[in-house]
Amino acid sequence: MLSFWRGFSQDYASCYRKSSMRTTVFFFPNPCFTNIMYLCSFKFYPMTPEERNRIIALVKREVVPAIGCTEPMAVALAVAKAKETLGGMPKQIVVSLSANMLKNAMGVGIPGTGMVGLPIAIALGALAGKSEYQLEVLKDITPEMVEKGKEFIAQNRIKILQKKEVEEKLYIEVECHNGDDNVTVVISGMHTHFSYIAKNGQVLLDDRVKTEAKDEPEDPKLTMRMVYDFATTAPISEIHFILETAELNKRAAEMSLSKHYGHGLGRTIFMEPRTQFFGNGIYSKILSYTSAACDARMAGVKVPVMSNSGSGNQGIAATLPVWVFAKERLKSEEELTRALMLSHLTVIYIKQSFGRLSPLCGCVVAATGSACGLTYLLNGSYEQIVYAVKNMIANITGMICDGAKPSCSLKVATGVSTAVLSSMLAIENEVVTPEEGIIDADVDKCVQNMANIGNHGMAATDSLVLDIMTQK
Repeated sequence: MLSFWRGFSQDYASCYRKSSMRTTVFFFPNPCFTNIMYLCSFKFYPMTPEERNRIIALVKREVVPAIGCTEPMAVALAVAKAKETLGGMPKQIVVSLSANMLKNAMGVGIPGTGMVGLPIAIALGALAGKSEYQLEVLKDITPEMVEKGKEFIAQNRIKILQKKEVEEKLYIEVECHNGDDNVTVVISGMHTHFSYIAKNGQVLLDDRVKTEAKDEPEDPKLTMRMVYDFATTAPISEIHFILETAELNKRAAEMSLSKHYGHGLGRTIFMEPRTQFFGNGIYSKILSYTSAACDARMAGVKVPVMSNSGSGNQGIAATLPVWVFAKERLKSEEELTRALMLSHLTVIYIKQSFGRLSPLCGCVVAATGSACGLTYLLNGSYEQIVYAVKNMIANITGMICDGAKPSCSLKVATGVSTAVLSSMLAIENEVVTPEEGIIDADVDKCVQNMANIGNHGMAATDSLVLDIMTQK
């Protein structure tokens, strides 16, 4: 029961306990003042198997493989579904996207094509996409299919519009026409959630009512305490699957380090010049591996990565700093497993407040997860992990998202370098205090403050960013 007090001497845990559903109160003597009893109250989460299963199901739904940037892949998925429902190749495709979807899909490479942007993703979704593959929808494309996709684009059969009247930040509407037949498919709320399908006026599926909000009651409403307790106490056999994130994402990094993709940030740090700035230690390896995987993904290399909450870059940033540190420090498989689960579940927890897409860069969220995982591997206590979260929020909240693109590797590197600094400070019991800026005494309130800044305070910034991007 006291196992979650990592780093706390159990010698002073006492003999008196008062319990409610989620609160346990312990009396224990302060070792320096043996005649004084101190009262400490901790909220902890002794989970039932059913509660653990719900969290595991949530993680397995949010942490999934993806090839290429998830926004254009989600568009290709909607096109593939529309084509399958139509029963043949469409003569015309009209794609209407929310502002955030349009922003994130404009400038990123499409795997296996050597091309950038939505038109080729849409064309290949119709020509070769399979909706059963979800975010790996284009994994079967061939060079011949890419050439046919170019012809499809040249024939002016694709039209892309901004859907201005929708509230959802993640919204894709695809209309496919073929003579007298027409199909409409909508994905909203989540990258793989089909919320509306109709053919020739006949509605086949209608689940459009605030899909993202509607899904939330089915999921466990996480807190930082719950995330920590689950990651550190769940039976290891139940969470062992999270190691797949390391296997998949390190493969992408290692492939990228052998060639030049995107801006080549990971390879630049990895090669000889790094010793002039970083040396040859864990820090430089964390930066090089994490940014290299992002380099490959944003350049459109046909390599799968394990995503988190609909973003491959978030999955990369939540995984590779933790994996590199554990590998270099010879941590056990169980320690790595729990650290990865802590990192990924922290990202999922924060994204419950943010939603799928936000004006804030996703690396802020993902790097906060890796800061927790790193602090855990440094034998940090729950309190010190909370310090790491607060240090992260105090530092890089406000980094804008200006779409998915090769330079995302720079932002990912900024995020994970900040995660290392935040973890180092936390282990020394240094934390940004409630007297400073947006930090609150309650860590969950800190997360909500960051989400409010992203979702509400930066709404005008998000609109201006899109205007700048579309008017160049």
